[in-house]
Amino acid sequence: MSAVTWARRRSALARFWQQYRRQRAGVVGAVVLLVFVVLAVITPLITDRTGMDVTKATGDKMAPPSLEFLLGTDESGRSILLMILWGSRVSLLIGFLSALLSMVIGTVVGIAAGHFRGWASATLMRITDWFLVLPSLVLALVLSAILGGSTSTIILAIGITSWASTARLIRAQTLAVEARPYIERSKALGAGHWHVMTRHVLPNVAPLVLANTTLQVASAIVAESTLAFLGADSGQASWGQLLRGSYDWGAATAGAWWYILAPGLCIVAVVLAFTLCGRAMEAVLNPRLRGVSR
Repeated sequence: MSAVTWARRRSALARFWQQYRRQRAGVVGAVVLLVFVVLAVITPLITDRTGMDVTKATGDKMAPPSLEFLLGTDESGRSILLMILWGSRVSLLIGFLSALLSMVIGTVVGIAAGHFRGWASATLMRITDWFLVLPSLVLALVLSAILGGSTSTIILAIGITSWASTARLIRAQTLAVEARPYIERSKALGAGHWHVMTRHVLPNVAPLVLANTTLQVASAIVAESTLAFLGADSGQASWGQLLRGSYDWGAATAGAWWYILAPGLCIVAVVLAFTLCGRAMEAVLNPRLRGVSR
């Protein structure tokens, strides 16, 4: 079983990569993401965190880009490049983990709502509708304010307020899967709810979950940046906190364009890269989308 299973998985991964490579935009997005992730991982190895301390800043206030400070400095004389590198670790971590939490909640609720009938499905969908109606950003802002500012609370606030659309998507796919004849045969042979949901439904909705997760990460990074700009930050340097600092210290009116442009471009680049990867994966994993323009 092991050898056959691993052989099939390797073959499936090879087919996936062969089709993904044909999506040029997806390849570009993957390269950009790889660059940002690698830089975030090696930041502690190539930089010194003490440069983030305002008491040890060596630059002038809001100095323009130079050979010493490639992206200029902030209001305390700290290197913008150094803050962007360390901020990438926080922004990407919050984006990945909050998207993962959102997808787990959305997948569980969506499969359960699609599998069960009657009051259970109706209750789950009314809860989902309630989260859809409420502005997720406002709800996340309130939760982060109540729970306090930290990385874990920001992840929790974004994750538990952004799962509703995923749940509806997964529920629709679950209904389509459970309408297939082999599901009826499985139930006739005595398969229980857990067996049907985990062995038949989940593998069929997994590609959709995977493609949607990449898009959700992009939304989570934007949400984290927005929350940080509004003041509900994690207490650590992030791209959103940099934008907030540039606003508080009047970087725009002072002509310190580098203070605004650098973190803003990082957010745009990462969000665009995740979106390109998500669209490419969706085109590969969804047979109806294969062959569309790249």
